[in-house]
Amino acid sequence: YGASGLPIIQVAANSTLLSGEGAEVREALEKNDIAAVAARIHEYLEREDNVPLNIVITGEAGSGKSAFVNALREMSDDDEGAAPTGVTETTSEVTEYPHPNYPNVTLSDLPGIGTTNFPADKYLELVGFEKFDFFIIISDTRFRENDVKLAQEIQKMKKKFYFVRSKIDRDIQAERRKRDFSEERTLTKIRDDCVQRLRESGFESPQVFLVSSFDLHLYDFNLLHETLERDLPAHKRHALLCAMPNISLEIINKKKQTFKRRLYWLSTQSAAVAAIPVPALSIAVDFALLVVEVTHYVFAFGLNVPCLKRLSARTGVSYAALCAVIISPLAAAEITTELLQKVMTQVGRTAVLIAVEEASRFIPFIGIPLAMGFSFTTTYKILNLILEELAEDAQKVFERAFIAPETTSSEFPLCDLLCDKTLLLSYCRL
Repeated sequence: YGASGLPIIQVAANSTLLSGEGAEVREALEKNDIAAVAARIHEYLEREDNVPLNIVITGEAGSGKSAFVNALREMSDDDEGAAPTGVTETTSEVTEYPHPNYPNVTLSDLPGIGTTNFPADKYLELVGFEKFDFFIIISDTRFRENDVKLAQEIQKMKKKFYFVRSKIDRDIQAERRKRDFSEERTLTKIRDDCVQRLRESGFESPQVFLVSSFDLHLYDFNLLHETLERDLPAHKRHALLCAMPNISLEIINKKKQTFKRRLYWLSTQSAAVAAIPVPALSIAVDFALLVVEVTHYVFAFGLNVPCLKRLSARTGVSYAALCAVIISPLAAAEITTELLQKVMTQVGRTAVLIAVEEASRFIPFIGIPLAMGFSFTTTYKILNLILEELAEDAQKVFERAFIAPETTSSEFPLCDLLCDKTLLLSYCRL
């Protein structure tokens, strides 16, 4: 292991993850400054989790801007704190809506361009365009003159913008009454019409995304997300991904993979703390680290109680039915040290590894390196298993909500009872 006491950390530092992103960590390693290693990793993860992302939704009055804001925040239009919607212009000023789980991600609902207080020629200046990362321009029919003017002004300012054709569900429903209805043909017709008109307005290769705010898992929303992710700077992509609704298996898998890449950082931080010769300090820090990270997983996968209830309200699938497909005891629960301790006792040899870590630090010469190795292994193993289980639960919830929503909660009577204490007591008496 060497006299420096950095066996596991040195191995992790040679991985592509740390070599590409952790210059400060590597510098601390070269100086054998263990405390600095832990501090630098903590700072990096804090920065990643709190990178500001400002998304603006704009378009003409009544185009569905507020409904789209609510959909991105996984909220129904009548939820407390939701953007107000209506058939007339309901947004009279720039209104910021923080994401309910990630307050560093803000969606701004802008007044319709061309209204009395926000004329098209002064629109960007009045709304303060500088602070926004990108613009989504929404239209519910075809993109009109004001939409085009706005896009041209945004282009001059070298900001990213995206055309979204909203209320596609309404158009599909209207076309269904025709005998020769074809959804694919209808979507192609709408997209081609929008693209052709934008070309006539001077845009060489416009891309139009067809979206329904009430059915984000359909049509082009996944393509829109992929485009946004590709165009954003690398340090902003994590914020976008975490805040995205779980409306596809692909998004859920991307979230799992981005969290997997954090495992080396977190395990290395755990190993660095284990090098400090203070009894029980490493265990206390590890549990604090685990509580924060696992809470992050639960929120990102939409497995906390408010997210599951909002999903139930939006899809019509009962909360009990959604909970019925969940396996992890960490989902739909407050993540605490006590809960994690119970879960960890079910992970093979975890308790043994923790005990051995504490005991090994008292062995002369090699004790600290051994404790660091055990700490790294334990943290990595626990987080990896929890991540896999929660990601699998998120996939099951998605399938239950969007692929098989016709199954009613009556097919889960026992789960319904468990979600209602009064019914449960009655059931027990019977």
